[in-house]
Amino acid sequence: MIIEIIKAVIYGILEGITEWLPVSSTGHLILLEELLPLSVASDLGATFAEEYFSMFEVVIQLGAILAVVVMFFSKLNPFAPSKSSAVKKGTWVLWAKVLVASVPAAFVGIVLDKVIEKLSGRDIDGWIYNWQVVAAALIIYGVLFIVIERLHKGKECRVNSVEDISFSQAAAVGCFQMLAIIPGTSRSGSTILGSRCIGISRSAAAEFSFFMGIPAMAGASLIKGYGFIDYVMETGVSVPALAWITLAVACVVAFAVSMVAIKFLMDFVKKHSFSPFGVYRIILGALVIIYFLAR
Repeated sequence: MIIEIIKAVIYGILEGITEWLPVSSTGHLILLEELLPLSVASDLGATFAEEYFSMFEVVIQLGAILAVVVMFFSKLNPFAPSKSSAVKKGTWVLWAKVLVASVPAAFVGIVLDKVIEKLSGRDIDGWIYNWQVVAAALIIYGVLFIVIERLHKGKECRVNSVEDISFSQAAAVGCFQMLAIIPGTSRSGSTILGSRCIGISRSAAAEFSFFMGIPAMAGASLIKGYGFIDYVMETGVSVPALAWITLAVACVVAFAVSMVAIKFLMDFVKKHSFSPFGVYRIILGALVIIYFLAR
């Protein structure tokens, strides 16, 4: 039991760091799953283990989401009595922009995914969730980060705060978030890259990406959680208490680490470009290729 709890802590740390930095939490989790697989219910068979981990790696995002809500609660809360009516209206407008930005990814993740599954017998993950796609996405996005930062070096940004992001710009960033369905791209990486392409400053891009993560990750967690519960109900399998404990520990750790990671990124982008993350992604992509070819 202790070993599995320690593993949960490690998974939570990794999720908390990589979810908000544009380095792909999926790429890291794939490697961690290979090196340190969870064994909370190995006696229940490979199918259960696969269903459980598929749910686990998404639902631990709830801890990361809560960190955003806590850190930006004042800005995101439209009911704060200390806010004037004009400021409250501005908060509702900000939420409206976040929801507009969330529509494209929701369409792909819910509607298109079901259509593809019905036509081909496999959902989107079934087609593209493999190490080759992850490695390619890590490297390609890494190169794009470096190139785009160089192209924008010395140029003045058109948008310097999330409040100044227009609805059309929010929709454009949402289309980039849609690309995050490809494993290895990184949700934050896709949205930040898209924001930079249309002239949004690094700090505003990072902050808006955090806010977009709330509906995107909450929705994904609910869908995966429901899918796992549905699987459990259909098969009648008894989920061990350790499986729930492991999930809870990972969520709590992800929350605590996310608080630090978010603050780090907001401080980092004030003085540095996203190029170092691009370099890191290229190195990680190369390591994924080397690992899977050599094993």
